[in-house]
Amino acid sequence: MLKNGWKYVCGGALAGALALSAAVLPTPTVRAQSAPQVAGLPDFTQLVEQVGPAVVNIRTLERAPRTAQVPPGMDEEMQEFFRRFFGQPLPGAPRQGPNGPQNDEQQPQRRGVGSGFILSQDGYVMTNAHVVDGADEVLVTMPDKREFKAKVIGTPDKRTDVAVIKIDATGLPFVRIGDASRLKVGEWVMAIGSPFGLDNTVTAGIVSAKQRDTGDYLPFIQTDVAINPGNSGGPLINLRGEVVGINSQIYSRSGGFMGISFAIPIDEAMRVADQLRANGRVTRGRIGVQIDQVSKEVAESIGLGRAQGALVRSVESGSPADKAGVEAGDIILKFEGRNIDRPSDLPRLVGNTKPGTRAAMTVFRRGATRDLRVQVAELEPEATQQRASAPEGRSRGSSMVQSIGLAVVDLSEAQKKELGVKGGVRVEAASEAGARAGIREGDVIVAIGNTDVSNVREFEAVVAKADKSKPIPVLLRRGELATYLLIRPKR
Repeated sequence: MLKNGWKYVCGGALAGALALSAAVLPTPTVRAQSAPQVAGLPDFTQLVEQVGPAVVNIRTLERAPRTAQVPPGMDEEMQEFFRRFFGQPLPGAPRQGPNGPQNDEQQPQRRGVGSGFILSQDGYVMTNAHVVDGADEVLVTMPDKREFKAKVIGTPDKRTDVAVIKIDATGLPFVRIGDASRLKVGEWVMAIGSPFGLDNTVTAGIVSAKQRDTGDYLPFIQTDVAINPGNSGGPLINLRGEVVGINSQIYSRSGGFMGISFAIPIDEAMRVADQLRANGRVTRGRIGVQIDQVSKEVAESIGLGRAQGALVRSVESGSPADKAGVEAGDIILKFEGRNIDRPSDLPRLVGNTKPGTRAAMTVFRRGATRDLRVQVAELEPEATQQRASAPEGRSRGSSMVQSIGLAVVDLSEAQKKELGVKGGVRVEAASEAGARAGIREGDVIVAIGNTDVSNVREFEAVVAKADKSKPIPVLLRRGELATYLLIRPKR
């Protein structure tokens, strides 16, 4: 189960959270038309006949873990007593098979059930990563009841929850791929899958929303199609019989369907599938920043206008962003000419960029925009983050600014080097307005409004000129992270 009510919709074990990146290959070319006009309720029978043969049931098996051994001194009669009166052998005792005792550790046990759909007539099948992750054996059952053992292609991509498996067969029915970007809110869609193991179950509904951020990496398609455990990996189909998404998650407080379902856009999934088939793994770009959202109040107070972009909270030392001149506190507004409307847009765009590319980036810093060039690096499976410690120690210059309730001191050269800043003042104490804003001892203030402060003297000068009747935006460093807080001198 995912936190806050989010659930995968596979009947097996759950995969890890999706991370912040996307596959590198370009979006596959697809043929798409505008949604057909439907008078009254649509008839899905032809769609089921068209797509249904290419939707499969996926069962996964895993070796049973080693169980406890038979307690010392227990003879065969006692073991037989357990078998007769409890209907099962004593835990840890070998089971009797046609060829003698069998150990549970050697027998594949049912693990979970999910769905999938055939991409090509030679047996490539797409499903969710969490359906097959960790399985020792994967079985695919066709609608005509033929069953195949499947091979997992490469490493299932947990960040997007996409996996590709292969069965040894030819001449198979396969789906047509649509264009998720052409979907419209309110458009009819249909799902086929195996909820609770009930093969080839058809449900239908409408697109409730698009580009839905659920706290994971991908921008999901939200629908009201009935999706339940076992639907994971099955197709979401438009009225033209094209797959536009992979059913992946539900929002539920009960474990069952509550009217909110989520599907991975098929264009995102196909990028991953193409790389898995070509290379066995997914390659993504990275620039080495930790980001956060920009609030409406902060945007207005620093002259950004509206809440947009991605606030850089920290820059990894030696990373592409560091080498390009990106600073903590910058707000990234554009990447390769594409607007960053919300923080989640940036990792998707960076992840889609081929490592080695010199990309154009626009940042907002101290009231003005700057154009930078960053050479995108490859995202490693587990990047090592370098962490900076919170600065310690006092410097000679100090001041208590009563109007905003802050006592500050100059930074030493060692502290500046440690933080990677050119200047700033360290907060010694916070009270009144400063404390209410959330500022605390140890924070390092590097700018007030759109003005850098290098030392206590500059800090006092900027505060003296600030309009105390309005919120005063303060850019500060807290350990390795940067953030904006608003000081309100007058309540």
